[in-house]
Amino acid sequence: MLTLEGQGYPRFGLGLWWCVFTLFFKGCAGCASEERLFHTLFSHYNQFIRPVENVSDPVTVHFEVAITQLADVDEVNQIMETNLWLRHIWNDYKLRWDPMEYDGIETLRVPADKIWKPDIVLYNKYEHLTASLFSKVAFGPGGPKAPGVSLTVSDLPCSAVGDFQVEGKTKALLQYDGMITWTPPAIFKSSCPMDITFFPFDHQNCSLKFGSWTYDKAEIDLLIIGSKVDMDDFWENSEWEIVDASGYKHDIKYNCCEEIYTDITYSFYIRRLPMFYTINLIIPCLFISFLTVLVFYLPSDCGEKVTLCISVLLSLTVFLLVITETIPSTSLVIPLVGEYLLFTMIFVTLSIAVTVFVLNIHYRTPTTHTMPTWVKTLFLRLLPQILMMRRPLDKRREARSAKTPNGVSRGPAKGKVDHHGEPPPLQECCHCHQPKELATGKRRLSHQPLRWMTDHTEPSPEVEDVMDSVQFIAENMKHQNQTKEVRVRLL
Repeated sequence: MLTLEGQGYPRFGLGLWWCVFTLFFKGCAGCASEERLFHTLFSHYNQFIRPVENVSDPVTVHFEVAITQLADVDEVNQIMETNLWLRHIWNDYKLRWDPMEYDGIETLRVPADKIWKPDIVLYNKYEHLTASLFSKVAFGPGGPKAPGVSLTVSDLPCSAVGDFQVEGKTKALLQYDGMITWTPPAIFKSSCPMDITFFPFDHQNCSLKFGSWTYDKAEIDLLIIGSKVDMDDFWENSEWEIVDASGYKHDIKYNCCEEIYTDITYSFYIRRLPMFYTINLIIPCLFISFLTVLVFYLPSDCGEKVTLCISVLLSLTVFLLVITETIPSTSLVIPLVGEYLLFTMIFVTLSIAVTVFVLNIHYRTPTTHTMPTWVKTLFLRLLPQILMMRRPLDKRREARSAKTPNGVSRGPAKGKVDHHGEPPPLQECCHCHQPKELATGKRRLSHQPLRWMTDHTEPSPEVEDVMDSVQFIAENMKHQNQTKEVRVRLL
């Protein structure tokens, strides 16, 4: 057994060393083949020349956008920030090889700055225009503009905030048949006109327009891959939801140039998630607005009516400032929630004015103010007749006549003599404007008996209350005196 094991051990070690040597040799051969392939492809390659065999042939570029994140939507500055992957696929006939000659290598990853790439950029915004933009518009890819043609703002393409073109630091995947796939990541801040009419229940339509910066359709033909944006690796946003993202190809002839330019436009139809604004803005505004109704329910003597109105007005002002900081500063469209707060503030202001008027009327007394004649006429004569109301004085007359024995009224009988034989009362003497008549009337009234004066005068409601109280006290005292007399007799 020891002999066999001693004989097998050298054979096993020799086989192990042979496998390691074979793998190392193949690895070195593969590295050498890849290095030789790279040197062969790029030794005489010019990355500034279009990869076409015939100058009149266009380079067909397949283009697709994959979104990974909707980073931000700035309503104030009207900017949408997105994280995208831009997939470019085209064929370069100068970068083909036979895999059998290079140990079966079918793919090669090369730096993007070593190969020719289509200069596809994002057209988006009118800000940060550079000299290259004006030169492109003024002269165009095919030469200078035609004489006599003026340069207008509509001729200027839009640009992204920051760089026009994506970074070329990523590598491209090169296949043996010349097909190149280049998918660089990019962060774009594109302009997006906002319609905030139905804020915070609004929908926005933001577009991303991609196209070649220098090549027209005769030199680069853009083809869109699919009709939708690739959202397989999309991270959901907490405030916005992408409802639809469609892509369209357009062939446009600009005023600056005679050539036709191809672009691919992706329209992002996004919807705001209104839960945050509903809980923190809409519902508090509604509750605060309902507090205005309670102002008219408070009694005037509490002294807090105007304070409550002003507190509601200040609260609505704070919410209006919050909305102003959230929405863009535009005079074209006013959000409905802003209009609601504005009209609510107007009504609250009117309620303050009405409350002040009511308090002024409430705290008026005969010692401080004199009631105007039109107020007496309106509230004591016209309105009671219209509303079919009876004055309290009439009700008191009926009650007094009902208490009088034998149905005899305590009121005067005009043109007649009462049962005591006294002449009719001089009720008009108190309204006379002649001093002599007034004095005569007072003398006549002073010589009348007390029963006659109480039966033929019309006291005010306050005086009647006083008289009833005095009568009650007198009867009570009379009853107490009678009780005392009975006790004295018993003793």
